[in-house]
Amino acid sequence: MKVVLFCGGYGMRMRNDSADAIPKPLQMVGPRPLLWHVMRYYAHFGHKEFVLCLGYGAEHIKNFFLSYQEAASNDFVMHNGRVDLLHSDINDWKITFVDTGLESAIGERLRRVRPHLDDDDYFLANYADVLSDAPMDEIVTKFHASGAAASMLIVPPQSSFHCVDVTDSGEVKEITPVSKLPIWENGGFFVLSQEIFDLLPPGGDLVEDACGALAAQGRLFGYKHMGFWKPADTFKERAELDAGYHKGVRPWMVWEDADKDTATELP
Repeated sequence: MKVVLFCGGYGMRMRNDSADAIPKPLQMVGPRPLLWHVMRYYAHFGHKEFVLCLGYGAEHIKNFFLSYQEAASNDFVMHNGRVDLLHSDINDWKITFVDTGLESAIGERLRRVRPHLDDDDYFLANYADVLSDAPMDEIVTKFHASGAAASMLIVPPQSSFHCVDVTDSGEVKEITPVSKLPIWENGGFFVLSQEIFDLLPPGGDLVEDACGALAAQGRLFGYKHMGFWKPADTFKERAELDAGYHKGVRPWMVWEDADKDTATELP
């Protein structure tokens, strides 16, 4: 399935005051940007056709791929001036770059790339700022089995804050960590049918408008994921992912074992 990635927002919680600040999808996690990690995750499950919804920082994202250096994240052999890669990241990827506007909402960005989805009945979508080890093949299978028109990954609350049950007089009755509440958050990994476009008004929002309408009809499937899931919405979160990478704690890199097996099989 094609993968639509929303990577055109301003990323205000990660921007500095520079007019040419690097967009959030290109913030680094190890030797590669966040966007690459998201795409490599999907490619691991066989989804290698990407549609990038561009906006803010579009030129940076285009230039990253136009000047892509495979050797930065792949082992290679150099001999007599020739470089032979032991394996490759993106040589079999197909990436479509689409300007979807600086101010567009997520739903509007999706509407603007519809022509690039061809006649595919189903496609995947992602905010491009979250990393996870969620089993995408299982998610797709369960989505189809559900008969729903759309699916979203849902995860336990990630907040470290506490909820306080208090009376009108100010007496605190109970304190509960948000993470312990019996609620789920939108995890940002979607499986969508073309029907989603019938529910997206111009300038609309994917979750509030389209998914909200499907939920009201009982036609939205939520895949509960209890494993690794972490956003990179702020500098702190991105830095934590980067630190984990350098320590070898990389649960989102589900492709690593497959890459090692491939390298072992090479003559």
